[in-house]
Amino acid sequence: MTRYDLRFAGLIALVTIAVGLAIGFAVGWMTRPDAPVEAGVRSAESATHSSSAGEQADGIPGYQDVYVNDYADLLDPAAEEEIRGEMIGLYDRTGVEMTVLTIDSLGTYGWQGSLESFATALFNDWGIGNAESNDGVLVLVSEGDRRMRIEIGAGYASSWDDRMQRVIDDGFLPDFREENYQAGILNGVEETIYELTGLYPGEEDSGTLERGFNRIARVLTDVWVGLVALAAGAAGALFLAVRRHLRNRPRRCAQCDTWMQRAGEQADDAHLDGGQQLEEFLKSVDYDVWYCPSCGSMEIKRYPAIFSSLSACPACSYRTLRSTTEILEHATTSSTGRKRVTYDCENCGHHDTEIRTIPKKSESSSGSSRSSFGGGSSSGGGASGSW
Repeated sequence: MTRYDLRFAGLIALVTIAVGLAIGFAVGWMTRPDAPVEAGVRSAESATHSSSAGEQADGIPGYQDVYVNDYADLLDPAAEEEIRGEMIGLYDRTGVEMTVLTIDSLGTYGWQGSLESFATALFNDWGIGNAESNDGVLVLVSEGDRRMRIEIGAGYASSWDDRMQRVIDDGFLPDFREENYQAGILNGVEETIYELTGLYPGEEDSGTLERGFNRIARVLTDVWVGLVALAAGAAGALFLAVRRHLRNRPRRCAQCDTWMQRAGEQADDAHLDGGQQLEEFLKSVDYDVWYCPSCGSMEIKRYPAIFSSLSACPACSYRTLRSTTEILEHATTSSTGRKRVTYDCENCGHHDTEIRTIPKKSESSSGSSRSSFGGGSSSGGGASGSW
């Protein structure tokens, strides 16, 4: 390689670095934080909404933590602590009180109204946000109703409703539709904080250039995740195709080498016992019966369902065991919780229960030690979504 070649290569490298820095700075500049709250716009409406919402205040759960109350048990302890840390950082940096609540359903609390009225009533009953600026934020997820809401304080202008709708549609619902509630809440909380402050958690001390590269990295990560999901989908489709081929392929009798025939769904029930027929009825297992028309030998092939909430019963071994979970005591930062897991077999009637311990919530290392909300109120602003 000549000196000219080296100089040319060096020039290309410098130009590439300069262009990369320029792109990073431009993206960082375009995504610089805006003012988080347009204050006082809806405060005049809050008294009317608070009054009507308070009519069913007896159907509202209390809170055990000002940051995360996972009453539907959708988060593991690590995820819960991550979310709590992000919202503590938001409060310490901006004074905005944000909280996440998950519930089994509105019916759990005897609520007869809409999710929106429940969120407003709960927001005002808890007093989320600063009493003067009314800048609180409630993220409410009702798993059983398959609905969620971001309720915001009366200090936010009406334009924030559309912004919260974008957060729900792009941040929460894609994962919720896949029944991946923890990932949806983790991602949605980050997107909500970004919408409020213009910064993702952990970017507080980032400069313009670093923030720009972070945005580029997020876009590339989303593209990579999409490609991985596409590849996983293709692999899954290939697996199902191979599984279907192996299941349906012609086969010879092991006794006389004659081609066997497969019985139909109704005909094969005559060769299945009661437990096997129940497994087929519950769609936890599917059976194929192959018979030889020449010698009369028979083969019963078992194909467990890939996705089923039922498991094998320890008493009869059929995949007819159903489990349900009931939270007896929610865990707090000072004590463990308890939940009861009940097992019932729909085939043999086997019944069993066990009490499991829910680990204590970790104490946050942040300097914030809030134990109550600041007395804020909502006039019904925010957005809702379903999946």
